[in-house]
Amino acid sequence: MTTLFDRYRLGELDLPNRVVMAPMSRVRGTARGLATPAMATYFAQRATVGLLISDGIGPNVVGTSNPGAAGLRRAEEAASWRQVTDAVHANGGRIVAQLMHGGRIGHRLVTGTQPVGPSAVAARASVFTPQGPQPAPVPRALTTVEVGEQARSYAEAARRAVDAGFDGVELHGANGYLIGQFLSSNANLRTDRYGGSVPNRIRFAVEAVAATVDAIGADRVGIRLSPDAGIWDVVEDDAPALYDALLDELGAVGPAYVHLEATTDEDTMLALRRRWQGTLVVNPSTWLQRDGAPYGPVATNRDLAEAWLGLGADLISFGRAYVANPDLVERLRLRLPLAEADPATFYGGGDAGYLDYPAYRHTA
Repeated sequence: MTTLFDRYRLGELDLPNRVVMAPMSRVRGTARGLATPAMATYFAQRATVGLLISDGIGPNVVGTSNPGAAGLRRAEEAASWRQVTDAVHANGGRIVAQLMHGGRIGHRLVTGTQPVGPSAVAARASVFTPQGPQPAPVPRALTTVEVGEQARSYAEAARRAVDAGFDGVELHGANGYLIGQFLSSNANLRTDRYGGSVPNRIRFAVEAVAATVDAIGADRVGIRLSPDAGIWDVVEDDAPALYDALLDELGAVGPAYVHLEATTDEDTMLALRRRWQGTLVVNPSTWLQRDGAPYGPVATNRDLAEAWLGLGADLISFGRAYVANPDLVERLRLRLPLAEADPATFYGGGDAGYLDYPAYRHTA
């Protein structure tokens, strides 16, 4: 029987276990978008995991969503990540950069420019800014030519990521950011080849992955998806058909893995497993619902993780469990208690709630 602690070969990477640290936006970068020594320590503390996935990283200026997030928008930012990748590798780990283009989930106060999206439709939500939460603005609809430019922005950032020592990249196609906005039937009202039908709505995602594969090689590329999640006010009509078609097209492109959040029913998830013949990472965390909308995740535990391995997942990602448990693999292996994280320190701030969670202390 496959366990969380079996080795796994992912492209050119030999993973010592099947645990993945999911991407989490901890926003500990500088105001200039640089990674910091504290970030290097944070990821190095967690290097016993099979694969680390970074915070969501903006691939370009207009795609930047969170204030205080380190970027991969220019050479200086990429160089600042070298301290992170070197620290992870020195501790025996492997790390990929999650490329997160926010699309309409952004604000002029963060980037100095109007956010862009498939269509001029604002999310019914508040976004993060240096002046606190603000209503999501109406984005500027991308022209057809600009859509291709934004798809290629992932590839350009991926080259910078590899130059900075990352072992690969993961495109953030989940949770209502730009790729998810193109997949959407309420954020994407386009009438050109990127909107309307299922083949058109998946086109941007496929082009972004294909460009990135061409730039750095298929073995170094993954994509994260959240079928029918409803996050950031994104609706996906015909979600099963949409993701069937998307996985078929991605299969022809050949990225190293697909990372699925368990945001839809189990039957649909299992159908997608059968559809995707490559490596599948599953994040079993489900979402709590309030008035029909998702508002917070239910954390993954060992039993849920092993159940998904039994259902056909190859790797299992853990998110918030990694905030307070840098030694999560060992705690899972020995079924040790998990520490609880302080939500007040999740985003931004100093080292408290970031670097000060200790490994488990055994008592005599």
